[in-house]
Amino acid sequence: MAETEKRITLDNVDMRGFLGFNDENLRFLESRFTAAITVRGENILIRGSAEEVALLEKILKEMAFVLNTKGALLASDINTITELTLDGREVISTNDYDNIVLYTKSDVIKAKTPGQANYLLSARKNDICFAIGPAGTGKTYLAVAIAVASLKKGTVKKIVLARPAVEAGESLGFLPGDLREKIDPYLRPLYDALDDMLPFDKLKAYLEKGIIEIVPLAYMRGRTLNSAYVILDEAQNTTDTQMKMLLTRLGVNSKAIITGDITQIDLPAKTVSGLIKAQEILKNVDGVGFVYFDKGDVVRHRLVKDIIDAYEKFYDKKENR
Repeated sequence: MAETEKRITLDNVDMRGFLGFNDENLRFLESRFTAAITVRGENILIRGSAEEVALLEKILKEMAFVLNTKGALLASDINTITELTLDGREVISTNDYDNIVLYTKSDVIKAKTPGQANYLLSARKNDICFAIGPAGTGKTYLAVAIAVASLKKGTVKKIVLARPAVEAGESLGFLPGDLREKIDPYLRPLYDALDDMLPFDKLKAYLEKGIIEIVPLAYMRGRTLNSAYVILDEAQNTTDTQMKMLLTRLGVNSKAIITGDITQIDLPAKTVSGLIKAQEILKNVDGVGFVYFDKGDVVRHRLVKDIIDAYEKFYDKKENR
């Protein structure tokens, strides 16, 4: 019978807990199947008949799902998963596992729409990923989840989240408090996302140690960021110069996600958005990916999609008069 092979990568998985003491979990699977299983770090190569390779891919991914969900993987879990899979049933589907970004104490954060799945794929493939689309499509939330997963996995040593403090109808000078208190409202959505993904004590420690930084875009000038995940949110409100400045901060082993909505630009009139310009300048650069969302990717309240649709129809009608 002809052999086939499949390579899978288990992101955000404790491989010691996954393999078990002295690789006992792996040995169990090898006793049940004739296919060969080779583990190198987080990468697993399965080689054997097409049927066994497909079964083992499901089993291994479901083992990872159970481990991350429960915090432990017992021999009884593996036996149950194996029996269910051989019986044609699954804990999760293979596609579901591929779309999982991060496991939290109370939830699993994953891509919920085709657009979000494409976003996740682009962020994994490219060192710089642009995510462009309307509010409510999960651009910022998923970006933060991707960065937190990379930090937990150890592929980066810090996360830097930045936003331009562009005044949208309200002047900073009229807001109460010192500079930090004036700026914090602009950065609040990033704090909210992190609150969902990390326990309070851990988040506080990360912020105090500078492992996670949440800063206005202007604070990025002159820095070089090595082994970091950089997120620029609300990028439609950057100028061309600011965008170039941010992108050239990336150092060795760093990645970046740039998010924005080009229909909500708050820059002064006649100022070209750095996000719009970047689409033109960087569209053919290897390692830079662009993902576009539409109202079909909205995952907030059901009315958000209707609101976006109503605005689109209103302005389309106005332009066509």
